[in-house]
Amino acid sequence: MESGGGGGGGSGSGRRLRKTESAEMRWVVPGGACEEDEIESSDDGGADTPAAASGSRGGGGSDDDDDGYEEDEMLRQRLVRTGPRADSFDVEALDVPGVYRHQEFTIGRSIVLTLQTLGVVFGDVGTSPLYTFDVMFNKYPITSKEDVLGALSLVIYTLILIPFLKYTLIVLWGNDDGEGGTFALYSLICRNAKASLLPNQLPSDTRISSFNLKVPSVELERSLKIKERLETSSMLKKLLLMLVLFGTSMVIADGVVTPAMSVMSAVNGLKVGISSVNEGEVVMITVAFLIVLFSLQRFGTSKVGLAVGPALFIWFCCLAGIGIYNIRIYGSQVLHAFNPLYICYYFERNPTQAWMSLGGCLLCATGSEAMFADLCYFSVRSVQLTFVFLVLPCLLLGYLGQAAFLMENLTQSQQVFFLSIPSQAFWPVVFIATLAALIASRAMTTAIFSTIKQATALGCFPRLKIIHTSRKFMGQIYIPVMNWFLLVSCLAFVTVFGSINEIGNAYGIAELGVMMMTTVLVTIIMLLIWQVNIIVVLCFLTLFLGLELFFFSSVLGSAADGSWVLLVFAAVLYLVMYIWNYGTKLKYETEVKQKLSMDLLMQLGCNLGTVRAPGIGLLYNELVRGVPAIFAHFLTTLPAMHSMIIFVCIKWVPVPVVPQNERFLFRRVCPKNYHMFRCIARYGYKDVRKENPQAFEQLLIESLEKFIRREAQERSLESDHNDDTDSEEEIASSSSRVLVGPNGSIYSLGVPLAESAGADNSALGSSASFDGSLDEAMDGRRSLDNELSFIHQAKESGVVYLLGHGDIRARKESFFLKKLVINYFYAFLRKNCRRGIATLSIPHTRLMQVGMQYMV
Repeated sequence: MESGGGGGGGSGSGRRLRKTESAEMRWVVPGGACEEDEIESSDDGGADTPAAASGSRGGGGSDDDDDGYEEDEMLRQRLVRTGPRADSFDVEALDVPGVYRHQEFTIGRSIVLTLQTLGVVFGDVGTSPLYTFDVMFNKYPITSKEDVLGALSLVIYTLILIPFLKYTLIVLWGNDDGEGGTFALYSLICRNAKASLLPNQLPSDTRISSFNLKVPSVELERSLKIKERLETSSMLKKLLLMLVLFGTSMVIADGVVTPAMSVMSAVNGLKVGISSVNEGEVVMITVAFLIVLFSLQRFGTSKVGLAVGPALFIWFCCLAGIGIYNIRIYGSQVLHAFNPLYICYYFERNPTQAWMSLGGCLLCATGSEAMFADLCYFSVRSVQLTFVFLVLPCLLLGYLGQAAFLMENLTQSQQVFFLSIPSQAFWPVVFIATLAALIASRAMTTAIFSTIKQATALGCFPRLKIIHTSRKFMGQIYIPVMNWFLLVSCLAFVTVFGSINEIGNAYGIAELGVMMMTTVLVTIIMLLIWQVNIIVVLCFLTLFLGLELFFFSSVLGSAADGSWVLLVFAAVLYLVMYIWNYGTKLKYETEVKQKLSMDLLMQLGCNLGTVRAPGIGLLYNELVRGVPAIFAHFLTTLPAMHSMIIFVCIKWVPVPVVPQNERFLFRRVCPKNYHMFRCIARYGYKDVRKENPQAFEQLLIESLEKFIRREAQERSLESDHNDDTDSEEEIASSSSRVLVGPNGSIYSLGVPLAESAGADNSALGSSASFDGSLDEAMDGRRSLDNELSFIHQAKESGVVYLLGHGDIRARKESFFLKKLVINYFYAFLRKNCRRGIATLSIPHTRLMQVGMQYMV
């Protein structure tokens, strides 16, 4: 039984009902011979109390509690959680967690993975030599060779500190079970501290094996204090969400600027090879390339990544080869730039010029965030090894070669890369550079797709159509609407700015915005989850946040040149995400407040005040507890109600993947003769949902039958061990003293282990295990058969999907700003986003919809 808004009856009948109907079952489908069950009890407030599987002791209290507790501990050691198994119960995910991520790699497979990593992850950072020195020396001319050495030293140590030290060695380990990006960090924090503003968390969510919670140790009370402070302060929760939304908006803005910058800088090579090409023609060619680029995005990461991987490998070889050639031709004096003192000399001679060049210097680290956000496609080790042994050495050689050329050609500070190419290899390198720039643009776009999916799953972005482009890798996705939105925005930036120097400053703002948010979130993870020494945390925060703020001061100094457009663009995206999250939160809270009282349902009786026609009604709603108010509208609107009602709640939890054998929670609503059930289907933000309605219905019925059988078994155990269980406390005690073993055997914690181990659990009425009455066992069996027969008859009559559309409107007495946000902005977003019916793949021929409006 679930407690509604009015509470669950305080009378004797209510207590009697609670005794027989209040147990909430969380169970899993057998995978081979392995099966796990968990029993939970719910209190009047609807909160879940961990019972057997969570390791809590019974609440009834007895003289044998101490001995029973020792037996509990011994029994828990035997009931070990099994790993994810492939079974037919999960019809909404095409892949089993771990099947592809943890497969064994052969040498050939490793080579293919390396090429895909290059094509997907490192395209952005790999093309930075095309424009870094151009932007650095755009506003001030080079006056001496020492300026070149100082600028080169800045580039070298920026590469070492940000992409290598910060991201490759530290931030990549902050992934959320293989997922990277701003929202993956936020998800990791929400899972370890209840920092989400949406109040739909269940205690049972923390028992998903993907959570991998690490309980803070006694020595590090700091972690506990931070967790408590974060959970109790709504202001800190809002601040954390605002930081995450700001970082996400800058990621999307970065995805707009990256293609414009990369492709235009590559096309600029035509001006070196063909003197008649002007700036306008460069813009037109760039626009054509961008249209082709975004049109090919739908073909998927693995296909395109494998196709362009070899091209990017050739590009990195070209960078290294050209660098070695220029060092050999123009001298090895550039190697002195590894001495960081040249940075100090650079700022001493020309402080203003050095400070203004920081914005251009940062461009050598572009792609660092994409490297983290695209982590979902590959493993941490593959990204780290590829960067350390291939990408970083080639980048350093490329910058050293350009600096060697500049030291002998101080006046040629624009188009440095193309001017430094040997004449014999010019056109092949221009072709490879253009191809690499297109690849770099894809890297950031795929990162945005991953981030948008995570944000949507956590209620921070309007629902959009998501296409999964790979049958083998569930994380590879394509979002059509976002793809074309990025194309239009990118074309607008190219035509408005028309120069890589102006775009470069906007590029730096977007990159730094994301980097600073990542630094703050990783710092929180260090304190809360990793439990790193406070000195190490302060060093990390001081070094990287201070460095990024120093860079940010430089790029903001040039914001008036046109970069403010990007800030406005990011601000609009931020408002869209914040308004959506705010409206979603208000809608959910209102639905919780207005849910139906269980007293009302009890007064209506088992027929619910209407005619119960044969059939099954699947009512989709967002509540994890209680009966939604929209159900009352179905009762008053429809001439009859189905003989069996199942409330289906699709719940997104802050983990990448929910194992298939832990996806579903089932609960009976009201007494048996009501034939009402709740099913909570939990999904991670990386789970794939493609449903076949017929298969879904069949598997749902089979799962319901297994639930009812198991419920009957456990009630039989309760009756054996509890002669008088009229009170709620005794019910909680008995529920918590029943366990189901991994092999499907039933154990009672009130029976000694030796006796339980020797019992024949397949015969629950056996006198060797339990002292039950034969008549009671037969009555229970007949009741079980009758209910299973009722389910079969209802299934044969048909399954109908009941969908309620709940909209919200601000009350008349609300503030003007709230009315504007809810009645217009949020309503506009909700009207134009992907509807729930499309997301759930519900057949239109068996769909019934009812609308409802909530005043907030």
